Amino acid sequence: MISAPLLVLAAYAAGAIPTAFWTGKLHGKDLRTLGSCNLGATNVQRVLGWGAAIPVGLFDIFKGFAPVWWFPQLDDQTAPWWTVAYGGAAIVGHVFSFWVRFRGGKGVATSAGVLVAVAPVAAAVGLGTWLLTLLVSRMVSVASMAAAVAVPVAGFFLDPEPPVMIFLALMAVFVVWAHRSNVRRLLAGEEPRIDRRREGGGGG
Repeated sequence: MISAPLLVLAAYAAGAIPTAFWTGKLHGKDLRTLGSCNLGATNVQRVLGWGAAIPVGLFDIFKGFAPVWWFPQLDDQTAPWWTVAYGGAAIVGHVFSFWVRFRGGKGVATSAGVLVAVAPVAAAVGLGTWLLTLLVSRMVSVASMAAAVAVPVAGFFLDPEPPVMIFLALMAVFVVWAHRSNVRRLLAGEEPRIDRRREGGGGG
């Protein structure tokens, strides 16, 4: 068995893998200086197109899913707090990656991976909310924040264990906080839509 605190560090390291940054480098571009300057799948799509963005998004989802699903089988703990700690560490790693001077994405795809592992029904509600909001608003950031809020609301009605419920609420707050620059642009009427190629921040 492996010490749970060591696995928390491993979850952070997994989340910190800068998928978007390395993908950009493979195409000769530094995504920290292009588009929204954000290292997430949305900015990859904006700068490099869907062919590059889809693999980045899927891998970022996997970065969140794998520690939550796998690490509880390796640790020496039974408390559910450690499971959500692994998920939280992966999300923090994605947003504050040590590989790129603690810059990263906004944690939406990695959070989705964590949700699929820890609360799959709530994750399905979040996905449905994201798709519906995206169709109506055409803004990834708005869809991401709406989905983040919908997940703990769904969790409340599903009555998960207290550690999971608290985690869902904290994750929603964290995702909205990560989109604070998007909120400022929304209030100023400057937030880009996915059918426009403009400099600005997306939700990935």
